[in-house]
Amino acid sequence: MPPSLGEFELIARLAESVERARRSDPAGSGAEVFVGTGDDAAVTVPRGATATSVDALVEGVHFRRQSSSPGSVGRKAIAVALSDLAAMGAEPGEAYVQLGLPEDLDDSYFLELGGALAAAAADHGVAVVGGDVTRAPVLVVALTVVGHAGSAEDLVLRSGARPGDALAVTGELGGAAAGLLLLDRPELADGIPEEMATELRRRHTEPEPRLRAGVALAAAGATAMIDLSDGLGGDAGHLAAASAVRVVVELDRLPVQPGVAEVAAAAGLDAQELAAARGEDYELLVALPADALAAAGDAVAEVGVALTEVGGVEEGGGVAMRGLDGTEHEPRGFDQLRP
Repeated sequence: MPPSLGEFELIARLAESVERARRSDPAGSGAEVFVGTGDDAAVTVPRGATATSVDALVEGVHFRRQSSSPGSVGRKAIAVALSDLAAMGAEPGEAYVQLGLPEDLDDSYFLELGGALAAAAADHGVAVVGGDVTRAPVLVVALTVVGHAGSAEDLVLRSGARPGDALAVTGELGGAAAGLLLLDRPELADGIPEEMATELRRRHTEPEPRLRAGVALAAAGATAMIDLSDGLGGDAGHLAAASAVRVVVELDRLPVQPGVAEVAAAAGLDAQELAAARGEDYELLVALPADALAAAGDAVAEVGVALTEVGGVEEGGGVAMRGLDGTEHEPRGFDQLRP
């Protein structure tokens, strides 16, 4: 059923959802908001340095309506965008939402999506202060997010890794890839505990941005950081190139999420392939001085996240994905513009 609300009516309804979510977390933003949703532009007064990132979810590319609820799409959209701020070690601030709406979805779908997005934003201390709605051939949810830090020097770039640094990742890897396999091929869940399969599917449809871990790692002395959106191999390559160093990843040290090995075996794949080459885990890959690693692990543990050392940084260039036998494998990752 096509939408019955007009553009401005829908915006007003979505704005109501945003305001309800904002009232549930009035601290909200890292900037003072003078004008939010409802005018031609938002007006904020930021404090210190700002980090801004743009991201988008496109139906058929990043999600499928058949396997993702409207709420899941909204929650994933804000999480994916905020993951970039986590990788900078920024405190979350404001968000601006662009919705592209196809004609074959009704008002209830859009309102559920918008309400879930606003609630998830509030949960992460983010103020949704503006956006736009337009017609589109498929569902598109695009976000601009703004984070804050006391100064530009407090933010962590990809370009600061140094030879001798330790390399570590937060959380667990491979869950999103295994979850996508289960959504595409439900028969792969046979023999896997339902709770485990549900968690793997959720890992794909509703990732969690590591915002507090990113802030903790920045404070602990991280020299470089990147979120794992396109796979460990590909994203490690981005960090290595930006820092002009060689990154070595020890594959046997990767923290693989429970259930990934079982799904991989059922699909005839290697669990390390899912953990190292597939994307959308949205964990953080971080370079740290070796003598800061233990303190950094303690810091992220305080926010409920594990930190695992998976390799190191050397002189040179590129990425080495090293197996237990010393064999080096070609790093692989996901490219949005390639099959």
